[in-house]
Amino acid sequence: QVQLVESGGGFVQPGGSLRLSCTASGRDFSQSGMGWFRQAPGKERRFVALANWDGETTYYEESVRGRFTVSRDNAFNTLYLQMNNLKPEDTAVYYCAARRNNPALSTARQDHDYWGRGTQVTVSS
Repeated sequence: QVQLVESGGGFVQPGGSLRLSCTASGRDFSQSGMGWFRQAPGKERRFVALANWDGETTYYEESVRGRFTVSRDNAFNTLYLQMNNLKPEDTAVYYCAARRNNPALSTARQDHDYWGRGTQVTVSS
């Protein structure tokens, strides 16, 4: 059974940092594009940060560029998202996603075949 499990979410004040992790099991994702998406209440789920199979190519949603960094460690089948200078508008449930047989990154939700259950990130003073 393939599972993606996110961790590292929580409550943080504006300007703070969090590091999310996504650990995959049941399948080797070292040849798959992966990424982070988020969904705020009442809004659709959108991509935040994406990485190709080896992490050498990344892409960020405009509002998080310069603040968030996506990385991966294929030896541990794990994807990370370092989030700095967090803002209240970053509050959302963050989901890890992976593609089945494609090494490239993609901004489209429908291109991702596997999803985690999400981790809540709340930024508030």
